[in-house]
Amino acid sequence: MNPGDEQTYADTGHTRTRLPDSDPYGGAPRRTPRRSSPRSLVTVVGVAVLLIAAIAFANRGDHAPADGTTPKDPHPKSAATAPSGTRPVDTKTGGIPSGFAHTDQGAESAAANYAVALGSADMFNKARRDYILQTVITPSKVISSEAAFDKAYTPAFNTTLGLNQDGTAPKGYTFVSRTSPIGTKVTAATSDTATVEVWCSGLLGLAGDSSKNPVTNSWFTITMRLEWAAGDWKIITHSQKEGPAPVPGDDKASSANEMSNAVNEYGGFTYAR
Repeated sequence: MNPGDEQTYADTGHTRTRLPDSDPYGGAPRRTPRRSSPRSLVTVVGVAVLLIAAIAFANRGDHAPADGTTPKDPHPKSAATAPSGTRPVDTKTGGIPSGFAHTDQGAESAAANYAVALGSADMFNKARRDYILQTVITPSKVISSEAAFDKAYTPAFNTTLGLNQDGTAPKGYTFVSRTSPIGTKVTAATSDTATVEVWCSGLLGLAGDSSKNPVTNSWFTITMRLEWAAGDWKIITHSQKEGPAPVPGDDKASSANEMSNAVNEYGGFTYAR
């Protein structure tokens, strides 16, 4: 997918993964460069300094000036870092959060949660994929989106990832496909439409002792055009570009068993602005 180009779902079906040179689950540090791989919906000292600064700022508190005057604006102004305080939605449709507010913040929340659904392992199974699309896509685009995804998520495509043709993992392996939103922003909006960018980190791969496609991490930004339809925000179009990506750390790669346990034991979140 070309960075910055807005595309319809017909252009989806590829992502980026990074494969170790050798011994992916043997405990060696994973420092190899990323390489292109298939999945479209889904791509350190400074960190310590920022963390210390953030803790110091949080512990400082909002104290009034000595002269008794009221601070002009003690609250963060940047939408990129300041949470809105809005509680996540408490309704779901087939496990996918729904019922978002008819506001810009509601559109951001919808985009974040839809990114998670479209980046999930369920997208590799025809029946579950169609249900996701029927839930998150605007009604007028559902049929064309299903057809486009069927061309991308083929049995042959699944086998290139080490999966069975129906998208399930072979016995003894755990398939990992997860998208985690890092932040969102609205770049354009009207009363019933919104364009939202979602910065994400993704995991993709097959966890297993002899896996040729071990689980790797990628960073990417998803752009969604949404419209208010059927009483909720729904996706009209979707595109994806690489990054922003941090400098890779020196984390030791986990074993296949550790990765499988993490995927099975740690659940996901409902995202809200």
